[in-house]
Amino acid sequence: MKHAKIIQDLEKLGIKGNYEVVYNPSYEELYQAEIAPENQGFEKAELTESGAVSVKTGIFTGRSPKDRYIVQDDVTRDTIFWDGKVNLPTTAENFDSCKGLVLNQLSEAKKIYVVDAFCGTNTDTRLKVRFIVEVAWQAHFVTNMFIRPSHYELENFGEPDFTVINGSKTTNPNWEAQGLNSENFIMFNLTEKLQIIGGTWYGGEMKKGMFAMMNYYLPLKGMASMHCSANVGEDGDVALFFGLSGTGKTTLSADPKRFLIGDDEHGWDNNGVFNYEGGCYAKVIDLSAEKEPDIFRAIKRDALLENVVVNNGIADYTDGSITENTRVSYPIYHINKIVLPSKAGHAKKIVYLSADAFGVLPPVSILDENQAQYHFLCGYTSKLAGTERGITEPEPSFSPAFGEAFLTLHPTMYSKTLIGKMKEHGAKAYLVNTGWNGTGKRISLKDTRAIIDAIIDCSIENAPKNRVPIMNLEIPTELPNVSEGILDPRETYSNASEWEEKARDLAARYIKNFEQYCNTEEGKKLVSSGPQLQQQTI
Repeated sequence: MKHAKIIQDLEKLGIKGNYEVVYNPSYEELYQAEIAPENQGFEKAELTESGAVSVKTGIFTGRSPKDRYIVQDDVTRDTIFWDGKVNLPTTAENFDSCKGLVLNQLSEAKKIYVVDAFCGTNTDTRLKVRFIVEVAWQAHFVTNMFIRPSHYELENFGEPDFTVINGSKTTNPNWEAQGLNSENFIMFNLTEKLQIIGGTWYGGEMKKGMFAMMNYYLPLKGMASMHCSANVGEDGDVALFFGLSGTGKTTLSADPKRFLIGDDEHGWDNNGVFNYEGGCYAKVIDLSAEKEPDIFRAIKRDALLENVVVNNGIADYTDGSITENTRVSYPIYHINKIVLPSKAGHAKKIVYLSADAFGVLPPVSILDENQAQYHFLCGYTSKLAGTERGITEPEPSFSPAFGEAFLTLHPTMYSKTLIGKMKEHGAKAYLVNTGWNGTGKRISLKDTRAIIDAIIDCSIENAPKNRVPIMNLEIPTELPNVSEGILDPRETYSNASEWEEKARDLAARYIKNFEQYCNTEEGKKLVSSGPQLQQQTI
């Protein structure tokens, strides 16, 4: 009966054909489909010695932000932040045209996977999401990444709050006439509660698509919606780690001394912090059991590797020839120390992660309340190779709320909700550079972990302090188990004037970027909390 109802639902959407429906497949069903001999090309998975399967996502090994659109209509016209960069408007006519292409593609399928899942741990705010895909490993991906309903919840799932229709095998031949960027498309219609995908096989478009929707609905209800990982100590102390891809959110939150809440997307309401997802999505370039044991051990049966080179069943994590953005998704229970359900109390420590490729930022800075707001609105990092299509070298990037690509409302909405929660619960913020310094080498994971330990156990507050000029940041001059001579970035250069030149360049970028917030009195007041070009070095 359940399958008959699903088929009726698909036909109502316009997917009509002689296809087999596979509803909420088990991991065993997905595994058998992924390795089936008849599957070729991107559908074909390789089995690795760890038990995980590895797939290729084609030319799209990262998100394609220039192909992402939201229908501008009466629902979205005055709520979406139409910045001309992230939230690109399109018409309902264009959406319907592309939807027709996707529906026609799926109507010709032999097999359609339908996965019903939750986005969000809390029952009062979560979205019931239905994913409709033709490719087994894409069903595997969303099964890993979203919250898997219990048997009872599945029987009583009802109508979905949002539906994602993935037609990755189709492209749009009319894109030029429609004023679109390319033949590929990722489109949202909030009136119809639909996301459609065409041309790209990259699973992250489904994951981040629903994150963008949570970023729309929750802040409008006064809740913080955050691009961060989160963990909690045995005493219930919650820490949040904000950061873009490649900055260390997943790695640093998977701490064997603490319990993982989630690695990427969270909300913060009156009860505390809660995860949106049921799995983790980690970068695996240069992964090793020594550096990241928890993630390494999580790559086993039911985990899904993306774009990893596999030689005779052996995954080569050092090989970035396909992309630097090699990934693994796995159910959250593959990490030993987790919280289930994935939520905890209110956060006390807020860590902003920045992978500074230009060797300017200190490994850790202690932020006051105004600096916490300033640096959250800036969201500085370096975009690392492979995380988006076309990024092959590190690029300086200012990404509001450390997640600009996923923000659907004005950035100040996310700042307002987060800073409000921080004030209410006495949380303190820190800026941590997981990138490079004057040695030309990346700051070691060992040192970064020791810095995080000092933040968590509050020993950083009792450490001797100094102030880094130009960047206008307070830093500790020594911390337990942190290598000597790295906490002040100037000391990592053979000539401090080289740091100063780079610092002035980066400070000017900060100042230029923040001008967008200076059209209000609140924004103007924050300027003094940022970098100051007139400050002299000591």
